[in-house]
Amino acid sequence: MAKINWTVDKAHSEVGFSVKHMMISKAKGTFDNFDAKISADAEDLTDADIEVTIDVASINTRNNDRDNHLRSADFFDAENYPNITFTAKDIKKSGDDYEVAGDLTIKGTTKSAIFKVTFEGQSKDPMGGGIVAGFSGSTSINRKEFGLTWNASLETGGVLVGEDVKINFELELQKAE
Repeated sequence: MAKINWTVDKAHSEVGFSVKHMMISKAKGTFDNFDAKISADAEDLTDADIEVTIDVASINTRNNDRDNHLRSADFFDAENYPNITFTAKDIKKSGDDYEVAGDLTIKGTTKSAIFKVTFEGQSKDPMGGGIVAGFSGSTSINRKEFGLTWNASLETGGVLVGEDVKINFELELQKAE
């Protein structure tokens, strides 16, 4: 099948993350503004063109003070590095699952990352009549490899913020007209 251009249905999509907090729990959040350029056969992503851009300033952990700290130079430095980007370079298929390898850029540092992605299927939208496709996926990164090194020691031992960050997404894509 030929490649089709897809747009992100932001009302039915999410880009999120979680990281160990105080060594005992997880802090979670989302990036509320993101977009993707995707050209693909939804049922076979192996030759897809995928570029994702995330607006760092749109970080939302449901805590304004924490969000402002994460936007600051201590973490993402959103003023100087306003976007996180991912560009797919190699895609391998196994059943309905994929390994999508590519370049992840955070705070001006680019590293290879591999997302485990599941094709959730496609359907005709009963409300708008268009074709939609669903995908979910995740990866884990070490935040220090991207220059996100701020931390604080805890009185009880350990640190405030863990190094490993799980990134996850749910995308509902609409076939572009």
